[in-house]
Amino acid sequence: MSRRRFIALIVAAVLAISGALYLSAQRNLPRDTHGAALLPALAGELNTVTVLSVRRGSAAPTVTVHEKDGRWTVAERGDYPADVAKLRKLLLALSDAKIVEEKTSNPANFPVIGVEDPSSPAATGAEISVTARDGKHAVIIGKPVGEGNFARRSGDNTSYSVEPSISFETEPRFWIDSRLLDVAAAGIQRIEVKPAAGPAYTVRRVVAASPGSGAAATAGSGGTAGSSNSTVAGPANSGTASPTSSGTAGASPAAPKGEDSFALDGVPPGRKAADSVQLAPSPTAFSGLTADDVTPVGDVDFSKATVATVTLSDGNVITMTGAVVGDKHWIQLKASKDAALDAKTAGRAFDIAGYRFDGVFRPLEQLLVPKETPAAKKGAAATAAGGPPKHPAASKKQSPTPAS
Repeated sequence: MSRRRFIALIVAAVLAISGALYLSAQRNLPRDTHGAALLPALAGELNTVTVLSVRRGSAAPTVTVHEKDGRWTVAERGDYPADVAKLRKLLLALSDAKIVEEKTSNPANFPVIGVEDPSSPAATGAEISVTARDGKHAVIIGKPVGEGNFARRSGDNTSYSVEPSISFETEPRFWIDSRLLDVAAAGIQRIEVKPAAGPAYTVRRVVAASPGSGAAATAGSGGTAGSSNSTVAGPANSGTASPTSSGTAGASPAAPKGEDSFALDGVPPGRKAADSVQLAPSPTAFSGLTADDVTPVGDVDFSKATVATVTLSDGNVITMTGAVVGDKHWIQLKASKDAALDAKTAGRAFDIAGYRFDGVFRPLEQLLVPKETPAAKKGAAATAAGGPPKHPAASKKQSPTPAS
């Protein structure tokens, strides 16, 4: 081998080694990812999204919100309509998320920040997967940090802290469109309640008499539930009730002119209806009614249900069937003149808050003047006989006080 050829080989080897060292150094240089989008391509595909799923603690999604027949539904709730506002908020949060800094790439440390495998039963973070026209965008959102979260792109070993914060729900019930009913109390004409046990009753609006008419009109004519006893309650704080038919004792001042009052049909013999304020449906009983969850009606035992039939001023009649099962308060809804409500609620049962359930299905006893206690009856009898009962000490002969 000639000297010239030997030198050329040495130079080539040096160049090769130097190139390798340079490439290795470049590969290991820290990357400046600050401000980069967590999911760079998602922003341009938001209008093409068809599925969003959330997965935590299982191999299959725990929530699937997808577009079906032109509307967004929750697959795990029998394709019940989804909360589109909540979906939109999450999609925008994912597309707006920016990397603050790079974090650990060691899988052993992933559980510490909540970006471990979401299939693990002990997973604290969740994988959010978005299917759009260009394919699937998936990211694991971990624990909160600063004003954002830890995050890791699915299939990538590098984790990051990102901002702004990405909040989401991992249970299907939180993704349903919770809106059920919004009826103003002023539009309610009558409420007929048939309890699972005990007598039925009806609360009906009595429209105030117009000037010169001389008589009030009962809103919503129809049959009386449970009993022929009917009591028109006067204004709030009136202590008694005035009967409009035989069988009910007591008298009550009439409601102020120009104000509607409420009557109670089905008053038990010997009892009196409460005043108009107590009889009137609560302003919040039927307005803004929302569902906490939804299930097929066949999954709930309605064999011992209470039924409330609400007649509105526009002629619409809403039938609500309610049953308490464990700590859940389930209702069914049906309307005579609201096709949209019927289509949304047909074949389904809804879990509502307990206090809302109690406001709809009020026990008859709540609408009656409380029964007098034996002591109160004795006091009333003594008063009628000639004065208030004397205290025992008052009957004792008082000794005169000696003069000083």
